[in-house]
Amino acid sequence: RRDAAVEALAMVELELPYPPSVNHYWRRVGARTLISRGGRAFRTAVCSLLAARRVRPLEGALEIEIRVHPPDRRRRDVDNVQKALLDAMQHGGAYLDDSQIVRLTIEKGEPFAGGKTIVRLRPM
Repeated sequence: RRDAAVEALAMVELELPYPPSVNHYWRRVGARTLISRGGRAFRTAVCSLLAARRVRPLEGALEIEIRVHPPDRRRRDVDNVQKALLDAMQHGGAYLDDSQIVRLTIEKGEPFAGGKTIVRLRPM
């Protein structure tokens, strides 16, 4: 029972906006590749939410569970949203580096007006 209490304290659950697709995350400007305007807006929103929750960087090996709820019923590839999401969470201080992630699961849920993402992070 004590182990469950320790695990609950260590686990972080977040509700974040729906991420931009990797197809819309990057933009080429001449020879440079930059994060798009939409990608920067998403990153800023995630950073603000993490700061409001006072999330501190987790250290060591991590397990991350992601459930995305698209904004509508259009066809979407679930693997196209993880890059923007993981980068924004690292930038916002949820963990030090995404190389810490040793287990990653992602699931597509039912559409939700405006879209949303539920993320659970826990040390392994």
